[in-house]
Order: sequence, then C-alpha cells, then structure tokens
Amino acid sequence: MSIDKIKSLAELGTLTTAARAAGQRVVHCHGTFDLMHAGHIRHLQHARSLGDMLVVTVTADVFVRKGPGRPVFGDSLRAENLAALACVDWVAISDAETAIPALEHIQPTLYVKGSDYVDASRDVTGNIAREIEAVRRHGGDVYFTDEITFSSTKLLNNHFDVFPPQTREFLEQFKQRCPLDTFLERIKGLSSLRVLVIGEAIIDEYHYVSTLGQTGKGNALAVRYQDAERFAGGAIAVANHIAGFAREVTLLTGLGRHDDSLAYVQGKLAANVTLEHRHFPTASTLIKRRFVDQDLQRLFEVYYGGEEPGEHPLEAEFCEWIAAHAADFDAVIVPDFGNGLISRSMAAAISAHARFLAVNTQINSGNRGYHVITRYPRADFLCMNEPEARLAAHDRQSSLEQISDDLRHKLQASVMAVTRGAQGALIVNDEQALDIPALSSRVVDRIGAGDAFLSVAGLCMAAGYPPDTVALAGSIAAALDVQIVCNREPVDPVLFAKYATTLLK
Repeated sequence: MSIDKIKSLAELGTLTTAARAAGQRVVHCHGTFDLMHAGHIRHLQHARSLGDMLVVTVTADVFVRKGPGRPVFGDSLRAENLAALACVDWVAISDAETAIPALEHIQPTLYVKGSDYVDASRDVTGNIAREIEAVRRHGGDVYFTDEITFSSTKLLNNHFDVFPPQTREFLEQFKQRCPLDTFLERIKGLSSLRVLVIGEAIIDEYHYVSTLGQTGKGNALAVRYQDAERFAGGAIAVANHIAGFAREVTLLTGLGRHDDSLAYVQGKLAANVTLEHRHFPTASTLIKRRFVDQDLQRLFEVYYGGEEPGEHPLEAEFCEWIAAHAADFDAVIVPDFGNGLISRSMAAAISAHARFLAVNTQINSGNRGYHVITRYPRADFLCMNEPEARLAAHDRQSSLEQISDDLRHKLQASVMAVTRGAQGALIVNDEQALDIPALSSRVVDRIGAGDAFLSVAGLCMAAGYPPDTVALAGSIAAALDVQIVCNREPVDPVLFAKYATTLLK
C-alpha cells in the first residue's frame, strides 16, 4: 500500500544510510506540495530518473505560514498524495521551517529543486543557500530541474476559495494599484530607517495550567500547574518587530534597579537595537503574569511592579533626552501602555521634538477610562483598536470614520488606523476610509497583534507610503503575530514576504 511508504525522518535516515552503503544514489525533494499538479509530477519523475531512490519530505502544517487558509490540505493528506506516485519511494513529514533537519537525516546524494530556485538571490527566505550548504556538508550535490511550472499559490487562490469574497476583492484591487514586486520593494525600502521606540518594558509571563473544575467548597476555579514561560513584551517587543525591517532601532525605556530585568532585556533585544534606559529609584520592571489554560485562554492576571502613574523622579531626565535626541531619528514610534512611564510632560516632549510620530495608547486593567491618545498634543499617525478609539473620543454611537476624523484633526494626524480583530482594520485619511479585511484564518494568541500592526504600519507611514500599503503591511504583521504565542518571537521579515507573496501573487 502507498501509505506504507510514509515514514518518520529517523526511519528515512536508516533507509537512506543502508541505500548509500549499497552504492545506491539517494535523491531528495522537499516542499509543501499543497496542491499536486503536473509541474510537481514532472519534477518528481525527473528527480527519480537521476538516482536509485527518491525520498520526498513535506513541511508539517504548523510550519506552513504562507497566508490565510494555508495549507489547504493537511500534512497527512499531502504525504499520502506523494506516496501514491510510482516514482516516489519514501515520504516523511518534516516538523521544521526549512528542509535542513530532513537533509541532516537523509544526507542525499542529490538534492533536487525546481528551476525557480536556480538564482538563490531571488529566494526571499534565504533558505535555499543554507540548504545547499547542508547538502554539500555531507558530500551531496544539488540539481535543478527545468520542467513545466505552475504557481500553486495562484491555482489555490483562484480555484479553492482560500479567501472570502471581501478579501479577494480587496486584494485584486490592491494588486492593480501596487503589484507584488512593488509592495516588496517598498518593504525593503524600510531598511534605511533609523527608529526610536519609547515605551514601557514589560515582562510577560504565561503560567500554563490545566483546569480541574470548581473547588469542592466554594465557587473558585481549581487548576493544575503545568509549566511557565517568560516573554520580552511591551516596548521591547515593538523594538524587536521594527528591528527586522529597519536599519537601526533605539529603545528608550525604564527598568527596575534591583531586579534582573536589565540582563534579561539585553539578552532578548535584536542585534540592531540599542537600549537607552533609566533605572527607577524604587519601582521594579513591570511583570504581567497570566495564568492560561490548555487552549491559551486567560484565566487570571497579576501585575507585579511598574512605575505608578503620574510624575516620577525620572520625568525631567527623560524629557531632556527626548529634546536632545528625538529629532535625530526618521521615526519615533510610541506604544504607550499607560502603566506610568510616559507622563503628560513626556508626551508633550515627544510630540514637540519627533520629526515623525506614530502613537498607540492601549487600554488595560490598570488604566481603563483614564488613558487616552488625546494626552499627546500632536502625532502623524494614530493606531488603536475600536474600544480605545471610542474611549478617546468619548463616543459610543458615531461611526468609526467620524471618530477617526475627529481624533485625527484634534492631534493634527494625517492618517489613523483602527484595528478590529476578526473584522480587520479601518484606515482613514482626508481622502478616504479604507476597510482592510482580516488576513489570518489561524489564531493561536491575540496578545501583541496590535503592537505588530503598529510597528510595521508605523514604519510604512514614516516612509511616506500610501495608506493602503500602510494598512496591508500592518495587517500582514498582525496576521503573522496571532500565530505566535505571546511575544515568543518577533514578526519575521522572511515570513512576511512569503505571506505577502501568497496574498498578492
């Protein structure tokens, strides 16, 4: 049976080792193979003709982050489809982002790729160069077939209803104004920017528990502790998101003097982020400890430390630094979490001295009803979710377009973005109000998605890009971020390019 051809990577390693020892040429192909078509079949048949054994590995579902609804077919079904081909000897599912772990197990005589990969410089992931090095490290070589090619992405987008009608319509209209190559060039253009991020350093903790149910006496929920994980959140996460796209980033923040946060934060920052910090005299770095269940649903949250809201001893020192340095940067991006670091005087200094200013003021349990974006005298780009926008405008009834216009004019901003979760985003300027549909069909954790949107959209605004480019770029960043647990990793520019390619190809 063809299903008997499906093995684990370890089993493939044993089979290929024996084959090489018997003098056989082992050929290896790797890919997603989401939609099997004539191009794939000819590629695999050609590969089989080059050796004695053809081994094919497919990327596991969790690592296929090419866009909403992808993969269309699960990894087990994709593996079965490959195993059904007479030219394929063995198949395995690879639990990795790249083919490198599979190559380490298989150590093929020949690694075969399609003609799309001949020019490694055109590979936005950079993975093909690393895969070639892994093949040659074990004495193998690489071969590129030149068979008929089809775009699986185009076929899936056009014929498999991957996108809802609203999303399809938006993407088609966007492609008319800004084709894929133009969009990716704009994103690459962000690499020249120098960016200042100002905001609170937050250490997020997830304490994973399994729920047991109601206690025997009383109505409290009982849980069993499983594990814990710590993440660099708040302005640290924003700085790391931006660092993947911009040339250099400076993070201005406050940290506790008598805790271990300085070493922790320094160890979590990207290489091109410079930390400019001040120590709070008495407060410790804010820790948000969340207890989450097996479905990542938050059960309870505890705040530890953090500066108390209002004037603080470091206020004058921060204001002086901002006055002296803010204008040196192409963009100042402020994720203001409202936990006490950024006082009204600091907000005024930021507004006065930033050449370009993008601001988000977030609602949380500790500031609800007291923390609004109108505490800033001016900004160029406003970014917040719908409850934050309505709170700032003190308006529950008016349309979001009207609220956005009111806030923009109050802060002299040219553009405002309102994120709306599963409803996507709204971006408003003087000429139009543009709805952007949600671009993710897989949500793991929503924590940090707004920060990712602000980070990339703010960069695009600073670069002078059109509002639709700003909104799409921010939406892609958010779509990638909701697939990441909390702030476990920043938005990856390579995955960003792959996601954009799926949307706009």
